[in-house]
Amino acid sequence: MAIAVVNPTTGETEEEFTAHSAEEIESRLQKAQAAHETLRDLTYAQRGVWMKKAADILEAEVDELSKMMTIEMGKPIAQSVAEVLKCAKNMRFYADNAEGFLADEPIDDPSKVGASQAYVHYQPLGVILAVMPWNYPMWQVIRFAAPALMAGNTGVLKHASNVPRSALYLDTLFTRAGFPEGSFITILTGAAAVAAVIDDRRIKAVTLTGSEPAGRSVAARAGQNIKKSVMELGGSDAFIVMPSADLDRASTVGVTARTSNNGQSCIAGKRFIVHTDVYDEFVAMFSEKMAALVVGDPLDEATQIGPLATEGGRDEIAELVDDAVSKGARVLAGGGAPDGPGWFYAPTVLDQLTPDMRLVMEEAFGPVATVYRVTSREEAVAIANQTTFGLSSALWTTDASDEEFFIHNIDAGAVFVNGMTISYPELPFGGIKDSGFGRELAAPGIREFCNFKTVWKG
Repeated sequence: MAIAVVNPTTGETEEEFTAHSAEEIESRLQKAQAAHETLRDLTYAQRGVWMKKAADILEAEVDELSKMMTIEMGKPIAQSVAEVLKCAKNMRFYADNAEGFLADEPIDDPSKVGASQAYVHYQPLGVILAVMPWNYPMWQVIRFAAPALMAGNTGVLKHASNVPRSALYLDTLFTRAGFPEGSFITILTGAAAVAAVIDDRRIKAVTLTGSEPAGRSVAARAGQNIKKSVMELGGSDAFIVMPSADLDRASTVGVTARTSNNGQSCIAGKRFIVHTDVYDEFVAMFSEKMAALVVGDPLDEATQIGPLATEGGRDEIAELVDDAVSKGARVLAGGGAPDGPGWFYAPTVLDQLTPDMRLVMEEAFGPVATVYRVTSREEAVAIANQTTFGLSSALWTTDASDEEFFIHNIDAGAVFVNGMTISYPELPFGGIKDSGFGRELAAPGIREFCNFKTVWKG
C-alpha cells in the first residue's frame, strides 16, 4: 500500500510520501534509545509538565487536526474534534496519575518471606514499537503514547499508510512540548519493514491495534524475539436487548454504537440480539433511525455518516452484505452503495441471518448491523459468544437477574449495561479470544510496558 493521503470523499490522491530509508530508520531508532536513557531518570513531575503541554498543543490546534483527520480517513468532522479532545484528556489523566500507578507496592507482612522489607518496583522497559491503525489516527496512538512516556519509555510509531499526515504530526508533538528529541518518533514505512524493526534489540516490546491477521503476524514475531506484546484486534460486539429495556433509548444508542466513526470501530455494537417479546418493536425503531441518518461530506457539520476510509473497505462491506442477501437475509434499511464519487455505503440493517452467511462470523467494518431474534437469555448468550471475537458487549435490561447472568456469561473484555461501549482513561480496555490480549488505559495500561521488579531486603 502506498504511503499517501487518498481522500475517501472524492477518491482523489491529495499527497504522496516517500518511505523512510533503512538509514533513516536506523537514525530514528538511535534517537529513541538515547531519549529513553534520559527520560527514564527524570521525575514524574517533569514528564507530567511536558505531557500537559502536549495536551495544550492538541487543544490549541484542534481545528487544524480535526480537518486533517477527516480528509485522511473520512470521519465526520464533529467526531474528529471529539477525538482530539479525548486525546488531551487522556494525556492529562496519565500526567496526574502515573506516579501513583507506578508507586512501589510493599507487601503487608515482609516477615512471611523472611525479609525486613519487600516490595514491587516498577521500571520502564525502554523503546516500544507501536503499530497503529487508521480508524482513530490520533486516539489509538495517544492512548499508548501517554502512559508509555509517563512511565519513562520511548515510542516508535509505525502508523497506517493512509494516514501519513497524522503520523508526521505525532512525530513532532512531544518534542514540541519539551520531551527530549526522540522520545516519540514516527517511521514512515510499509508493513514489510515491521519485522526487521521488531527484531532490533533496542525494541523491548510491541503494541498493535489492528486486524486479527496483522496481530497474529506481529505477535508471532515478537514471540520469536521473546518480547512483550499487547494486541487490540477486531471485534464483533453483541448488543443485547431484553424485554425490560427502554427500547427508544436502546435503539437510539444502538444507532450511535453501530455507526460511530462510519461504523469503523472495533468496539462498535455490530450484532443486535433482541428478545422475541420486543423484537418487532425494537427492530422497527432501530431500522427507521438507521435509515434517517444523513450521509454526505464529512466536513459538513450536518453529516452523520461519511465515506469508508478505503475503497477496499467499502468493497469488503458490500461483499459481506451481498453474500448475506444472496443467501436469504432480509434488508430492513440500506443495503448498497450510493451513486457518485467516494467510498460511501448506506447505513444498513439485516435480519434473518443463517450460519452459512459470512456476516455471522466475520467483522463488519462499516455501517452494517445484523439483527437476531432470540427466545431466552440462554439463546442470547450463545449467539453473543459464537464468534471468535471477544472485545466488548452491551446489555439493555432493567432486570437484575439478567444483568448478573450476562455479566457472568458473556465472553468479552467488557460488558456495558444500558449504554454503549466507550473507552475511558479510567477503565482498562482490551479483549479476549481473537480480539487480543493485554490491556490499555487505567493502571494496567501503564504497567504493561514496565518491569515488575521484586525487591527483597533482609
